[in-house]
Amino acid sequence: MVTHPSTEPGAALPIRQRAFKVAFIGSHGVGKTTLCFELAARLKRMDHHVDVVKEVARACPLPINKESPIEAQAWILHTQIALEIEAASAHDVIVCDRSVLDNYAYFAVSSGRHPAYDPLVRSWLATYDELVWVPVTSNPRFDGVRDTDRSYQQRIEQQIGELAEDLGATPFRLHDVDPSRWIDEVVERLPFENTQLPLFDEDTL
Repeated sequence: MVTHPSTEPGAALPIRQRAFKVAFIGSHGVGKTTLCFELAARLKRMDHHVDVVKEVARACPLPINKESPIEAQAWILHTQIALEIEAASAHDVIVCDRSVLDNYAYFAVSSGRHPAYDPLVRSWLATYDELVWVPVTSNPRFDGVRDTDRSYQQRIEQQIGELAEDLGATPFRLHDVDPSRWIDEVVERLPFENTQLPLFDEDTL
């Protein structure tokens, strides 16, 4: 589970959310989106009302990747928070494709850390019930959006680790877990009874 960091003086307190919130974090091209939808499907089978917060950066109206301006990174960070608030207002579980932590990692790599955003990110980290860190296992593939530079992918991975340590977050690392067990390991960490509903009504078969 996430260690909820204490809020720095002057930082805004995180908004209370009734939804249980899980976020997959990591660099680009590591399979977070696939894991998000696999977990959401598993949780729906467990009779939870689930929503997925999709990756925000792909909808950004400004350039992203290495040459991303600070305005783009600020838009991504604030939009991430807004979409999480919206999803949490209507669902009991939300699964996020990224979090403020890894969004801020891209911000820090492209523009440096900002004194106005450190306390915001630290505060918002307290709203996640589980952060799941997906490791880099292969080179990023071109998808029409994300950068394919392996060194940039690795730099983001490194920055995530630095921010997690500095801001007091302790994500569950999948780095030493067999990929075939990733979703099972995540589900086992969640405080839900792992009872699967049948895919079909037996009376209709």
